[in-house]
Amino acid sequence: MPNKLFLASEFFLLFILMPISLAIPFNIWIKVGMVLAGFIYILWQLKKSENIQFRIKKYMNWKSFWRRIGVTFIIVAIATIGFVLFTEPSVLFYVPLNNPGLFIMILFVYTLFSVWPQEIIYRTFFFERYAPLFHNKTLFIFINAIVFSLAHLFFRNTLVLLLTFIGGIIFGFTYLKYRSTTAVSIEHAIYGNWLFTVGMGQMLAFPGMEA
Repeated sequence: MPNKLFLASEFFLLFILMPISLAIPFNIWIKVGMVLAGFIYILWQLKKSENIQFRIKKYMNWKSFWRRIGVTFIIVAIATIGFVLFTEPSVLFYVPLNNPGLFIMILFVYTLFSVWPQEIIYRTFFFERYAPLFHNKTLFIFINAIVFSLAHLFFRNTLVLLLTFIGGIIFGFTYLKYRSTTAVSIEHAIYGNWLFTVGMGQMLAFPGMEA
């Protein structure tokens, strides 16, 4: 394991400096190159670690996991339906009802190319890599939520930053409880895809989500 100074520098570069730089206007292909280079570096570091395996755990308490997901999802569903009805009722369930083909494609693309990479970076890598820097679990999760929200700074949308901060707290607790990339990716996919379903997808800049 690298020393704390190296870890702190790496943390600042990957989780503070890079997200902020992506919010600054400059060549999009340079940004893509930066993100790809960062992701490849993270995968390389994960591959080097003997403690991290991307297998579904045989003895994970899936009953507890699904019970927790069920309760949280009910709260999320009620809150988001109420929010859409209050702010813009015309978009409620608009895409699944009016363009089911696009809706299914968005769910697939979002789950595979957004959720899974994000959970590898912001839960698996973050919590396994930077544990030596944060000895307080609550602070660790709070910092994770902040940098997860910061990763969405380029959207320039306050509600997106708030939602991703809340999501970061939820996903952080899930990962530390179950230590499973699969479990936290499932949870992230369920809540994220629900936002597209209920009519909040336009705030995440997905195409075709406007009514």
